[in-house]
Amino acid sequence: MAQKPSIPKGTRDFNAEEVAKRSYIMETIKAQFQIFGFQPIETPSFENSETLMGKYGDEGDRLIFKILNSGNFFYDKKNKIEIPTSIENLQSLSAEDVTTEQRIELNQFTSQISEKALRYDLTVPFARYVVQHQNDIEFPFKRYQMQPVWRADRPQKGRFREFYQCDADVVGSKSLFQEVEFVQLYDAVFSALKLEGVTIKINNRKILSGIAEVIGAQDKLIDFTVALDKLDKIGEEKVKEEMRGKGISEDGITKLQPLFTLKGDFGDQIESLKSILSTSEIGLKGIEELEFINTAISNLKLKTATLQLDVTLARGLNYYTGAIFEVSAPEGVKMGSIGGGGRYDDLTSIFGKPDTSGVGISFGLDRIYLVLEELNLFPSTIAESTKVLFINFGDKEALFSLGAVTKLRQANVKAELFPDAAVSGKQMKKQMNYANRRNIPFVVIMGEEELKSEVFTLKNMVSGEQQKLEFNALLNVLK
Repeated sequence: MAQKPSIPKGTRDFNAEEVAKRSYIMETIKAQFQIFGFQPIETPSFENSETLMGKYGDEGDRLIFKILNSGNFFYDKKNKIEIPTSIENLQSLSAEDVTTEQRIELNQFTSQISEKALRYDLTVPFARYVVQHQNDIEFPFKRYQMQPVWRADRPQKGRFREFYQCDADVVGSKSLFQEVEFVQLYDAVFSALKLEGVTIKINNRKILSGIAEVIGAQDKLIDFTVALDKLDKIGEEKVKEEMRGKGISEDGITKLQPLFTLKGDFGDQIESLKSILSTSEIGLKGIEELEFINTAISNLKLKTATLQLDVTLARGLNYYTGAIFEVSAPEGVKMGSIGGGGRYDDLTSIFGKPDTSGVGISFGLDRIYLVLEELNLFPSTIAESTKVLFINFGDKEALFSLGAVTKLRQANVKAELFPDAAVSGKQMKKQMNYANRRNIPFVVIMGEEELKSEVFTLKNMVSGEQQKLEFNALLNVLK
């Protein structure tokens, strides 16, 4: 008995309507990328492991899909690669129970059997691209990239193991006007998609570094930010519990309390932060950068989005150094972030090109799709494919019909000829049902009588109305 086919968890097939809707989102985003002056590039779906590993923090590294080298690596007489006893049973342990020594041994073993990995995001491969092609690039370099990425995450609504990212980045400029333009870009894209009421949340990693400094946890910045970033998901008490587990002192957690209760508009929160971070030079620098961006956006105005300061926003990626963004769906739509990004001053230095500042944002295609679907914001005509189907009555009629189909296609009318001839009333009905199931709005009946007079009987499949037309009249109706 044949095994029932399936696909891996966290991946999906897309039918014609879904592809059309996804294309609509991507084309809308692409159009705005180009209006803002970004140029397209593409990078391979997999990279050398050392390109990706160590760039996303411990949590991110665990979600990178490794590609097994060809061959039998579990016992190789030449290389003598065997699974260390200490890591044989790791699969039965939770991430929290894996010791540092086991993690080191696992990484060493993995590096022996896997030299490649599927890309986790588009930003790190982009940094690699910039360094590798730096002699051919004009700086500042503005690029956009729309390709799939892979993460070994737990699949759930809006979270997949294979998904598209739509990124725009600028490298080679430290100007904060880049951040201002990215806020405008978010607003322009969501306005074009008719998705009103999105919130562009902004924070600055310098502020987070300043807070860590004030509470005496500079050496635990990553642990602190990863925990803080989960505030809207697990709540205040769970965040504090996680911080205690990471070794952050009770006194430090107490000093964080004002962050959990920060209220007011952008300006009010900035004033409160100035008080909290008065002794931190780096924290005050972060506040200064946020003030610049907010003042510029206030003067320029946004069409539909709202810019909001969120000091608990951390984003778990290690490479952010300045402003960080996260976009949330309109109120009432239960969905994670539909976009995010930030400033990364040191990312290219890991590939041998220091002092090349960058900033970029990403659009979450799959989550944007779910939001547009929930709010019924896709255009009603988006799934239209074929406009007219010619019924096939036999070779002579089909050949004449195909001539008309060719002319219609040349006039950009989507037209088809049913391939098989209807030699009975039952087969004629089959062709009509085919048109209905595919939501084709018109059919043309080209029988013996129509062939003699060289006219076309056009039937509206919605109203049932029929009319006999010469070709030019038929073209005008269908256009």
